[in-house]
Amino acid sequence: MDPSQIPALEVVVETNHSPIPKFKIGANDDWFIEWKEFSDDYRHLPVIECQINEHPPNFIDKTRRGWYVIPDPLHSISRKLIAPTVILLIISLFIHAIEPGLVSLGIVSKSFAGSFKFGPLYYPKLLFISFPIFLLPLIFRMIANMRDLKRQRLLLSSPLTDLQVCTKISRSGVTITTLPNMPESVSIGRARIQVGIAVPERDTLIRALERKEGGQPAPGMSTKLPEKRINTGDEIGTGVGEATPMQVPNSRVMMLEPLRASEYGKWSEFSQDYFQTQKQDENGQVTGWPLELPKSQWPGSIYSPLIAVHWELVFECRAWPVGDQSDGTIKTRNRLGINTVWVQPLTMESADNPIVSKSLPVRSGRIEISDY
Repeated sequence: MDPSQIPALEVVVETNHSPIPKFKIGANDDWFIEWKEFSDDYRHLPVIECQINEHPPNFIDKTRRGWYVIPDPLHSISRKLIAPTVILLIISLFIHAIEPGLVSLGIVSKSFAGSFKFGPLYYPKLLFISFPIFLLPLIFRMIANMRDLKRQRLLLSSPLTDLQVCTKISRSGVTITTLPNMPESVSIGRARIQVGIAVPERDTLIRALERKEGGQPAPGMSTKLPEKRINTGDEIGTGVGEATPMQVPNSRVMMLEPLRASEYGKWSEFSQDYFQTQKQDENGQVTGWPLELPKSQWPGSIYSPLIAVHWELVFECRAWPVGDQSDGTIKTRNRLGINTVWVQPLTMESADNPIVSKSLPVRSGRIEISDY
């Protein structure tokens, strides 16, 4: 989609919240988000009254907190194979079309050219080589979906204990001070901080566009689907087509949907040494596990129906949600383990000065290729 061909959505927001952060992320001819003070130049714009606060609303807290299953790596492999397998199939059909000329020139052997007859139809010999390869992405996707469904059911039948994470948050970085009561069935690999823009609330976006539900939907959104729960994309209308790998029917989404506009800090590998001794810095403050913030400047946590800047902490873990595995062998333990992520929102303080960034990092909405 070309952002330069979509008119910017501008509204006036009335709220009692103060102060409102001032920021602009992105360029006018690209994707951008801006929040600035009201002036008389904007009196012609639609006015929306809404609540603004610094803590995640229920719909974000419900879908972006807790344990989630990491999609099977075969999903990503399957997507990478689509283009080459389609090209191979087209080349095979093209070679079959010009086979008589290739045979007469001696480039292709007669035993290799021609077709096999099955019933009343003829099938090119090359197709028996290229078509099975063409089906590989579909086979890989099917295997990956079956594995994902199995892992999700396993996590639902044997829920993991929530992580209790104590953090020290500032504009310079986030430090995990303690990780009390670590579950024995979880092994932490690494962690990072990520920030992004949540999808706007559907009803508020339609009102801002001065449209009605049932008419033309907002750009990037589908017509509202019947009442059901498969994934958050279906619920808000952004999951057009197959937006995610298959998920089990459940009141809670089991795979973490990516923030469509987001940026990540560097992964930090976990070490138990961070918490074995209570180290102190020069000021006598207890130090812990430091995590870097994203390189670009972002506003602090602010939530409104249209613009919601969301910060969160992500742990990448290996979990064994199948009872006590202490007596099992390493091979059995690895086989029963699943790759998971623990996610919890963070409340980041606002910056003192207005924030201006020239680019808005927009990412795919597909879980298997978005890296959360």
